[in-house]
Amino acid sequence: MMALKVLQSVRHFAQTEPHKAALSDGAGNDTGYAALHAEIERAAGILQQGSPAAVGLLMDNTPAWVVADLAVLHASIPCVPLPLFFSPRQIAHLIASAGIELIITDQPESLRYMLAAIAVAVEDEQQAELAGRSVSLFRLPPAKAGLIPEGVAKVTFTSGTTGDPKGVCLSLQSMETVAASLQQACAAEAADRHLCALPLATLLENIGGVYVPLLTGSTCVLPGLAGVGLKGSSGLDPAVFLGALIKHEIATIILIPQMLLALVAAVHASGKRPVKLRYAAVGGAPVSLQQLQQAEALGLPVFEGYGLSEAGSVVAVNSPGAVQAGAVGKPLPHVRLKFADDGEIMVGGALFSGYLGQPGTAPQDGWYASGDIGHLDDDGFLHITGRKKHIFITAFGRNVSPEWVESELTIQPGIAQAVVFGESRPFNVAVLTPRDGVDKNRVQQCVDAANAQLPDYARISRWLLADAPFSVANGLFTGTGRPRREAILKVYGERMNSIYGE
Repeated sequence: MMALKVLQSVRHFAQTEPHKAALSDGAGNDTGYAALHAEIERAAGILQQGSPAAVGLLMDNTPAWVVADLAVLHASIPCVPLPLFFSPRQIAHLIASAGIELIITDQPESLRYMLAAIAVAVEDEQQAELAGRSVSLFRLPPAKAGLIPEGVAKVTFTSGTTGDPKGVCLSLQSMETVAASLQQACAAEAADRHLCALPLATLLENIGGVYVPLLTGSTCVLPGLAGVGLKGSSGLDPAVFLGALIKHEIATIILIPQMLLALVAAVHASGKRPVKLRYAAVGGAPVSLQQLQQAEALGLPVFEGYGLSEAGSVVAVNSPGAVQAGAVGKPLPHVRLKFADDGEIMVGGALFSGYLGQPGTAPQDGWYASGDIGHLDDDGFLHITGRKKHIFITAFGRNVSPEWVESELTIQPGIAQAVVFGESRPFNVAVLTPRDGVDKNRVQQCVDAANAQLPDYARISRWLLADAPFSVANGLFTGTGRPRREAILKVYGERMNSIYGE
């Protein structure tokens, strides 16, 4: 009870600054630190009565999400944030693998539909109020015991490099260590107002956007995803986004590259700038040097960072007084780094406790192999130079295995070959070889059918036809039948750039 430092911090500020806004819904309704402390205590008491094995959160970015998250931790129950952008099949995987017995949601109709679609029964449904918002508590059938290991406080699921996302198990100690380091690195101030712009089911926003401000005694602004211009996991209205930063007098924010691109465009088009903004961290996917230079020219204080869910969300970040363009910053105070012979980054420090349902995946020697290639320069800044695997990260920070998407495309009757690209891009593009006699209309129908089986971040938004089938003869296929991605990119890259340019 009250083991997490952020909970101790809330209690401290409830006593010293009871009326200061801890949370704001952006519509004039604030939750003071004293009220937040009382809400957490009350909600934790409700949760403990049912003793669920694990609690899932399927909610918008509002103060209610924060209360629910902290109440679950206070009640010493494992918390499992459920991403709003996951498909029903992926949600079913989360429920089964984590043994979720209770889901708190502010979207009951959507959850009922989703649970019905995946044949999950609801044993009971109750109503409650958290931070002034009505929520529903769906009680599910008892789960198999012991699915979440002892000592795991939160399971965060990645966006899924395949159909079934991995559950990253985190302890209270690892999360609070990262939060304390972030508080130091970003020079957090009590006067800050942080805008939660990424979904709170994203570990980075959960720790950096909620725990850090509450440790500092500042204010989290949570107007909901629509309130910052987000639609789904890959749609953003730049004008609404900029307007939210200005209206709420935001000092700190966490961005993904596509949001930075939209912010730069909105500031450039409107001539308006969020003058209160002092620290905008950007990460989740590689950021182009050109983007950072454009932001700097407009007076936007952007700081690139790098992290992994397995390392508690953040490994390194540029900070005030320690910035280097082209680097992802200096390692956080608690982080240890070393490099394998091939340059792979090995991370030590506040690491995860293993993958859910995969015994023996916890780092046994205190090091985690990141899959990224990089180096530290003489000034201690970390540089990322490549990835060991084919997995790419979209501009919205979603991990996608191209092989997964390609398999969905090629099981369609009209598509013979498919190669998918999307690294650091706002949407995915495929180069397709149709089967004999298949026209463009039929190809589009096949793409639509494949997309229906995929979550939105993995879908194909645009495609182009290959000039000829990929083969060993033209150098675009290996002898074992695998696509030569770099070679294909050289042939079709210019055409793909034209598509993105549109």
